[in-house]
Formats: sequence, structure tokens, C-alpha cells
Amino acid sequence: MGAGYWIGRYLLAALPLFAILAAVEWFKGTAGTTEIVTAALWAAAAAAIFTGAAWRRYRKALSCPVCDGVTPRTGKPAGRQRSRG
Repeated sequence: MGAGYWIGRYLLAALPLFAILAAVEWFKGTAGTTEIVTAALWAAAAAAIFTGAAWRRYRKALSCPVCDGVTPRTGKPAGRQRSRG
């Protein structure tokens, strides 16, 4: 996974978070320059922590407990398996 992947992952986390934080400020009626800059800084910091933690897990080859519980999609509808007995 190259730098482009990690930059994309960072932007995928930072941009929606900034939009949410800026929208909250706008709905509160306090969407001044200072509040928008603060929203951008919080979004940048949170996305950096999120991406940094994922990169660290990737580099150390650590497993993700949440990901381990997810079953891969096979394209088949899920159904109960019958035991043969």
C-alpha cells in the first residue's frame, strides 16, 4: 500500500468530518471564520489519528478484532447451513 492509498484514506476521513463539523457550526448560527478554521483543525487531527492508527496496524501486521468478525461477501444469499447427521 503506497502513499496514495494512505493519503486517500486520510482525505476520506478528513473531508466528511470537516463537512459535519462545519455544518454543525452553521446550524448553530456561529459559522464565523474562527469556527470554520477550528472545524478544519479538529477534522485534520482526528483524521491523522485515525489514519496513523490504521497505518501502524498495517506496518506491524496486527489483526483488527472488528475486521476479524466480519465474514466476506460471497454473492450468495445468507442461509442456515443444515447439519448432516
